[in-house]
Amino acid sequence: MKNYQDSDYAANKYASGIVYRFANQTVMVTLANYLCENPDKTEADFNQLKALSDGLYLQQVRADNVQSKRAISFHVLEETTCCAVPSPEDTYIEAEQEAEKQAHRQRLTKEILSKLTDVQRRRYLLYYVHGLTMRQIAEKEGVLHSKVQKSLLAAEKKIKNILADN
Repeated sequence: MKNYQDSDYAANKYASGIVYRFANQTVMVTLANYLCENPDKTEADFNQLKALSDGLYLQQVRADNVQSKRAISFHVLEETTCCAVPSPEDTYIEAEQEAEKQAHRQRLTKEILSKLTDVQRRRYLLYYVHGLTMRQIAEKEGVLHSKVQKSLLAAEKKIKNILADN
């Protein structure tokens, strides 16, 4: 008999007889033992019983494998963030931080817009917020395209300087 240490299935499959493993011993029923205890049975009956026991042990191994794949250690779950729900404290802190960021952005936007000239502010908002092209802004205001372009470049330069200071 080989592979007794692997599993009941392996012990039974590779043995010439039918193997029963108990906590303190392993018992093997050979063909001779089987025929001696069951004189009315044949070798075909023994082979059929052996195949049945192999099948039962295989089902047991498969069931154990399925169960072990489902069983997850709690220690693994502690490290998992995708399944975890954030605590109310963390949620509150994140919401407060997001509100602070939003307030900072609003203050910065007001500061930036206040540093631009009226023309720069109007053209900047038309271009970046409302999505008009430079040509559309020029036609709307009745000026040359190059004037709108220069105005936007000057506004962008001021904005970069303000952001660099912050």
